[in-house]
Amino acid sequence: QVQLVESGGGLVQPGESLRLSCATSGFTFSRSAMDWYRQAPGKERELVATITSFNIGTNYRDSVKGRFTISRDNAKNTVYLQMNNLKPEDTAVYYCHSILAPYQWGQGTQVTVSS
Repeated sequence: QVQLVESGGGLVQPGESLRLSCATSGFTFSRSAMDWYRQAPGKERELVATITSFNIGTNYRDSVKGRFTISRDNAKNTVYLQMNNLKPEDTAVYYCHSILAPYQWGQGTQVTVSS
């Protein structure tokens, strides 16, 4: 059974940082590209960042380039999202996602950026 458990969200002020984690199980993590998505109230879920299997490469949406960094630890079956210089428009529920389990989603973790 695929499980995706996100954590690390919270309430921060603009310019601050957060590190999100997603612990996974139920599939061969090292073989899966992993994504972080986010969904703000009243908006569609959007892709934020992707990391390929075995850390071959990463990709980011334009609005987070230079501020967010996706990484993974294949020994821990965990993917991370380091978010620096957070802005109010980053406020959303953040979800991790595996291409090997495309219809599985975790509960997400809330990130709120507000002064």
